[in-house]
Amino acid sequence: MSLPAYRSADPVRTYYAYNGAWAFLSALTFTLSMVYYVRDAGLNPLQMVLVGTVLELACFLFEVPTGIVADLYSRRLSIIIGVALIGVGFLLQGLVPAFLAILAAQVLWGVGYTFTSGADQAWITDEIGTDRAAKVFIRSQQFSLGAKIAGTVCAGALGLISLPLPLTLSGAGMILLALVLALFMREQNFHRTPREERETFKQMADTFKHGLSVARQRPVVRTLVLISLISGLSSEAFDRLWSVKILSFSFPTVFGTSDPAFWFTVLALIGTLLSLVCSVALNRLSPERVTAAHPNGVLALLAALQVAGVIAFALLGHLWLALAAMWINTIAGTLAWPIESAWLNRHVDSRSRATVISMVSQANAIGQVVGGPPLGAVGRSSLRAALLASGLILTPIPLLYLRLRPARTEQHERA
Repeated sequence: MSLPAYRSADPVRTYYAYNGAWAFLSALTFTLSMVYYVRDAGLNPLQMVLVGTVLELACFLFEVPTGIVADLYSRRLSIIIGVALIGVGFLLQGLVPAFLAILAAQVLWGVGYTFTSGADQAWITDEIGTDRAAKVFIRSQQFSLGAKIAGTVCAGALGLISLPLPLTLSGAGMILLALVLALFMREQNFHRTPREERETFKQMADTFKHGLSVARQRPVVRTLVLISLISGLSSEAFDRLWSVKILSFSFPTVFGTSDPAFWFTVLALIGTLLSLVCSVALNRLSPERVTAAHPNGVLALLAALQVAGVIAFALLGHLWLALAAMWINTIAGTLAWPIESAWLNRHVDSRSRATVISMVSQANAIGQVVGGPPLGAVGRSSLRAALLASGLILTPIPLLYLRLRPARTEQHERA
């Protein structure tokens, strides 16, 4: 049973603070985690791939069950459990630089992520309503990008002292965040299932079936599940191999160093800054597009930019041109996320909102598990071919967005 908050806080401010803290602490871990795996833990390329595979399998296996928990018991409780598990996982891999410990950490934080995935969006949507959700998602992303910049800078500074230090502090910070949420996060508009029904597997099965029915019957939800699957087929290889290509270039010497750890921090910082600037600019110059009831046009354009960015990155042989292509892909994905999230939330009911969102995330995890190893095998003989294949896999996505047409009710509301 979820205990009430010690002191109720405004849900929008709580959501902003939660996402900002999440972004800051995640940046502390992920900015130099790959460098830590190689230098301190001594992982070889195969072990690096296995780390990613274990993480995605954990997400795949637990995404829907934890979404059901959020729909039946408490969104708030699900988020608190998830953040605490992520913290323990981050802390473990920072304290024990060994392959098996890092694998165990992936399981912990992968399961923890599935407790938060869908539950946080469903919680804030329930608390403030679907009409306000789009603007809150966009503003929250801007706060998160700012916090990510701060976290990236701190990770680079702490990494110069000790590579495990930012990972360890991130884990401790996540555990502290879970405690703060337990004290101040309120949940007033969620109606949990009665105890006598909640303790039966039938209610869980009914919630899952209802979520599956929504995913099948509603064109927007069905298409977003398919798009998530396709994205997953491409992203696992690209996410693992882009750094390999970047490391094949010679870095210039700045401030007396050309250390890849320094440059990876700088590159992450530049990418985040560009995403933040573009997000603010789009929200100010064309707010009606980012909050549109049927934003398939802008999402199709952003998806096309992602395709172009990945393909150009695969083909270009100059460091800064390749980085520019990678940043185009990153910026387009960053801009698309809150628009797509708000669109999805408008097309699902509160009863199964977290479950449906989890299904979308699970489709992405399936794609990564299925698509990663084959493209990784291609990458052993030709890195360019693997990256190019990642881009080509994404080509149906803009067309899938364009195929979606507003429902009659949406057209009537516009008129």
